[in-house]
Amino acid sequence: MESSFSSSQIRASFPANRSCRKKDFGRKFPGFFNVKAASKLSKQRRPQNIEGEFYVDERCIDCDTCRWMAPQVFKRIDEQAAVYKQPLHGEERRKALQALLSCPTSSIHTESPPYDIQEVQRTFPIPIDGKKLPGVYYCGYHSEKSFGATSYLIVHPEGNIMVDSPRYTEHLAKRIEMLGGARYMFLTHRDDVADHAKWSRRLRCDRILHSLEVQIDTADVEMKLDGDGPWTVGPDFEIICTPGHTEGSSCLFYKPMKTLFTGDHIAARSDKSFSIFEMYNCDSVITQLDNVQKLLELDFLWILPGHGRRAEFKDTNEKNSALIHFLADKGHF
Repeated sequence: MESSFSSSQIRASFPANRSCRKKDFGRKFPGFFNVKAASKLSKQRRPQNIEGEFYVDERCIDCDTCRWMAPQVFKRIDEQAAVYKQPLHGEERRKALQALLSCPTSSIHTESPPYDIQEVQRTFPIPIDGKKLPGVYYCGYHSEKSFGATSYLIVHPEGNIMVDSPRYTEHLAKRIEMLGGARYMFLTHRDDVADHAKWSRRLRCDRILHSLEVQIDTADVEMKLDGDGPWTVGPDFEIICTPGHTEGSSCLFYKPMKTLFTGDHIAARSDKSFSIFEMYNCDSVITQLDNVQKLLELDFLWILPGHGRRAEFKDTNEKNSALIHFLADKGHF
């Protein structure tokens, strides 16, 4: 997979004080608890859980992961997740256990060790949609270090690409190696890098990050993007610079699949509206909205975000209509 970057893609220097790590990141979506505060809470079962095998403890940061993974089991009660219906068997149980493994704070439990946990571990990474998006996988295993951000794997004949970093675990690493490993790890912005170094060493993949996003823990990233792009990674991928959430936030556009990996630039909510996480903006909301408007020019039908929920559109007109409505609500169109 040939890549074209600016001549200064590899830079020795990095910003010394670019640390908008969202100390109170807490509620990136409604009720998103502060991770540090959550770590001090109890592992005890929340009283809001229904009686039965599965339950959520008090350390839940309300990241929404379990609710979109297993909506028939988990829902939001009093600003945290809780089990409202015990999974019976089959797909319900499998999805509940996938959510248990993916919880960034390990806040989901069963009363006794699940007999089928190893079988469920082998389901990762999970295809997003085998028919519509062949070769695009959801990694699971969200990391507390990235406030529970979602990461993805794209299997491609010219080299696989991991988008943002999941929590490092041997189970997932072995499964990804079975799919061909990864040639690149594309990091959308500084907040969702999690265990990038461990993954880079294990998979021997080159990490790509905009130079404005580089901090001490990403100083050794192999490919540092400079300028405002766009940059191509072979014929099928384009990196779109979309500053606003942070100074160097970028999206990955998988052109043949009409899929945009957005990081925290834009995401869907549970009510199908959009969010750009204004409360946790580290650069400029106006700039971010400008770059949301830029998405009207791209021909994509899927949004796969870091935080928040994915969105699928039936055609470009529906996508543009939804974005225009969002921008108009913000007084920006």
